[in-house]
Amino acid sequence: MTKHRLTEAEVRTRLITPALRQSGWAEEQIREEFTLAHGRVIVRGTVVGRGDRRRADYVLEYKPGVPIAVIEAKDDSHAVGDGMQQALAYAEALRAPFVFSSNGGGFLFHDRTRTDSLREANLALDAFPSPATLWDRYRTWKSLTPDGEELVLQDYFVEPGDKSARYYQVNAVNATIEAIAAGRSRLLLVMATGTGKTYTAFQIIWRLWKVRRMKRILFLADRHVLVDQTRVNDFKPFGSAMTQLSRAGGADPSYEIYLALYQSITGIEDEQKLFRKFSPGFFDLIVVDECHRGSAAADSAWREILEYFHSATQIGLTATPKETAYVSNTDYFGSPVYTYTLKQGIADGFLAPYKVVRVNIDLDTLGFHPAPNQVDRVGEPIDDRLHTVDEFDRTIVLDGRTTVVAKKVTELLRNSGDPFQKSIVFCVDQEHAGRVRQALVNENADLVGEDSRYVMRITADDRAGKEQLDNFRDPESVYPVIVTTSRLLSTGVDVPTCRLIVIDRRIESMIEFKQIIGRGTRIHEAGQKLHFTVLDFRGATRHFDDPEFDGEPIQVEVFGQDEVIRRPAVAGETRSEDDDAEDRGSSAKIYVDGVRAEIVAERVRYLDVHGQLVTESLRAFARRTLRRRFESLDDFLRTWSVPERRRRVVAELEHRGLNPADLGEHLKIAPNLDPFDFVCHLAFDRPVMTRRERVANARKAALFDRYGEEATAVLDALLAKYASGATALDDPAILGVPPFSNLGTTIQLITAFGGRDRFVAAAQELEAALYREVA
Repeated sequence: MTKHRLTEAEVRTRLITPALRQSGWAEEQIREEFTLAHGRVIVRGTVVGRGDRRRADYVLEYKPGVPIAVIEAKDDSHAVGDGMQQALAYAEALRAPFVFSSNGGGFLFHDRTRTDSLREANLALDAFPSPATLWDRYRTWKSLTPDGEELVLQDYFVEPGDKSARYYQVNAVNATIEAIAAGRSRLLLVMATGTGKTYTAFQIIWRLWKVRRMKRILFLADRHVLVDQTRVNDFKPFGSAMTQLSRAGGADPSYEIYLALYQSITGIEDEQKLFRKFSPGFFDLIVVDECHRGSAAADSAWREILEYFHSATQIGLTATPKETAYVSNTDYFGSPVYTYTLKQGIADGFLAPYKVVRVNIDLDTLGFHPAPNQVDRVGEPIDDRLHTVDEFDRTIVLDGRTTVVAKKVTELLRNSGDPFQKSIVFCVDQEHAGRVRQALVNENADLVGEDSRYVMRITADDRAGKEQLDNFRDPESVYPVIVTTSRLLSTGVDVPTCRLIVIDRRIESMIEFKQIIGRGTRIHEAGQKLHFTVLDFRGATRHFDDPEFDGEPIQVEVFGQDEVIRRPAVAGETRSEDDDAEDRGSSAKIYVDGVRAEIVAERVRYLDVHGQLVTESLRAFARRTLRRRFESLDDFLRTWSVPERRRRVVAELEHRGLNPADLGEHLKIAPNLDPFDFVCHLAFDRPVMTRRERVANARKAALFDRYGEEATAVLDALLAKYASGATALDDPAILGVPPFSNLGTTIQLITAFGGRDRFVAAAQELEAALYREVA
C-alpha cells in the first residue's frame, strides 16, 4: 500500500506548528509565510512584471519586531535538512541567529552564535527549543545587560491598521538600539533613498523615548521640506511633546522632541546661534538627517551644534555617505551599524528599477565654434574659439540645443502613452531651468493650454513654483506634471509618482548623482508606478558604471598634504548643497540664436536580474528568459499538453512581465499572440500561426461531428473566445458570460454535453486541436 505523502502545507499544519506550540511559542510569536521581499520589478520596453517573492515559512519573534529564528519547511519526500541553505539565507537577511529546517520528522538546528562542533545538530520533533531557551542564548550572544535587554525589548510604535515594518527597517532599528545598549554614542545608518529613513528614525526615537533612556531629543535637517515632512508625517505620534525650533519661537525647554532646521538655530553671529540657549547637556539624543551634507565637515558651522551637545548620543542618517579627503561621515559617526543599498532595495522589489536613455547631441560631442564675425543676441562678437559642453548653459546659451532637449522630453512622454507622468528636469542653474521651462511650454502648448501648471519651474528663488511643490509631491494631484529645477529637488523631496528624471547638467559628484536618482526610486503601487526612466543629455549616467555607485562608504585618510586612499575617492564634493547655494545663473551669459542642434545617437539600457545595466533588446530578453524556463521544444510541448500545467505557464509568463498579447504586437510578430506561439517562436524559432488560423484548423476536429446543435454552438463560441484572446477554455465559469449566456444557462449548456466532466473533456479536446499541427 502506497504511503500518503504529506505536502509542505500539511507538514506545517499537522506537525511543525503543533511542535512549536508544545514548546511554548505563543501564536503572536509565530509568523508564518513571512514576506521578506516583494520580488524584483522586471522592465523591458513597455512590459513590466515581478520576480518571485521571498518568503520564509516561519519567523519566530521573541517580541514583535525582534526576530530570533527562521524555519524552512519541506514536504516529507525531502530530507530533514534540505531546507537549511534556504533558511540560512533568510536568517542572514533578518539578522536572526537560530536557523531550522524540517520535513516534519524532526529538525536540523543551525546555531549561528556557536563556533564549535555543535553549530549544527539534529533535534527530535518534540525537542524544539522554547522561547526562553533561545532568548537566553540570544542575550548572551549580544552581551545584553539587564538595562540593555529592557531597551532592546521595548515595543515598536504600531497604530491599528498599520502595515508591518519591512525587514530591513526592523534590522536598522534593532542594530541601532543594540549598539546604543552596548554603549556606542556615535552611530551611522546608511539606507537608500526611498527606503524609509525617517520612519526608521522615528521608531528608534520612539523606543528610546518610551523606555526613558532618552528624554530630550533633537532631530536636525538642513531643508525646510525635510522638517515639515517629518513633523506632519512620521513624527506625528509624538503630538504635544514635539515642537519645531526657530529663532522666532525661542528656546522653550518644556518640550521633549525638538525638530530643527540647521540654518534656523545657527549662524555667523553669536546672537543667531539659538542652540546655545540650551545647556550642553540638555539633549540626550540627536538624530541628523541627510548627514552627508554640511554636518560632516569638521569646520562646518553646523558641525558645531553636534560638538556643543557632545555628551548626547548622535545618530547620522544618510543614503549617500560622504567620503572625501576632507569630509568623512565614518570618521565622525563610525562605521555604519546597518546598510541597505539601492541595489538591495531594487533586488527585493521595494525600490523601482530604472531604464537609462543616453542621448548625444551633436553640439555636445563636437563643440560650438562661431562663424567668422558671428555676434550674440545683443550684437556683441562671440569669442572665436571652440566652446565645449561644460560651458553650455553656464556661460554660453545655444537656443537650438535647448529646443532639442525639450522636444526629446516631450517625445518620450507622449510616446509612452501617458504625457502626464510626473517628471523632473535637472538644469545647470535657475536661469537655465527657466529657459527649459519655456521651451517645454512651447512644445506642449496644447497641454499647457488646458492648465498652465503642466510645466513649471520650481527653484529656490521662484515663489510661485515653490508654492506648487506640495501639489507636485502629492500622488493625487495631476499638476504640476513637468518640473524644471536646479538643485532644490535633488534631495529630500518625496515624489512617489515621479517616472522620469531628466539630467541636463554635468554632475561630477557621485553624492549628488545618487540623490538625483533617488527622486525616482520610490514605488507607488496605487499609481502603478513600478519603474522610472533616466533621460541623460550630459553623460551623468556614467556614474552607474562606477563600482562606487552602490558600494560601501569609502574611507579616506589624510596625512599632512598626502592622501592615503583605501579605495578610489568620490570626486567633486566641494560645493554646498543647501537651498541658498542653488545657482541663480550668471547675468553675463552669452546668448546665441539660430544655432542648429540635433540628436546624433541614443542608447537604451535596462537593469538585468543581477542589477547590472545592460543594452539588450526586448526580443533577446524574452528569448533568454524562456530558454531558461524550457530546456527544449519537447520540454515545452510536454508541459503545454497538460491543461493544468498550461495554465501555470500562462500565469508565469504574465508574472515575468512577458505578456504574449502585448509583446506580440510590440515585437511586430503578430497581434493578440497566443502564448503557445509566443514561446515556440521566440524560444525555438518556430513559425507563428495566428489565432484565426488555429481556429480554422480546429474546426476540422472530429468532436464537432459528435455533438448536437446546442453543444456545437458552445464549441463555436469557445473558438470565438479563443480568437479574441482567451486561453483557458475548459473552465465552466466561462459559460456564464456572453456570448454563452445568450445560448442558455450554465446548467443547460453543461447538460448539452452530458454533464460537467464531459464539458471539460470536450473543451480540453478542443484546446488540443488548436495546437495539434505543431506537435
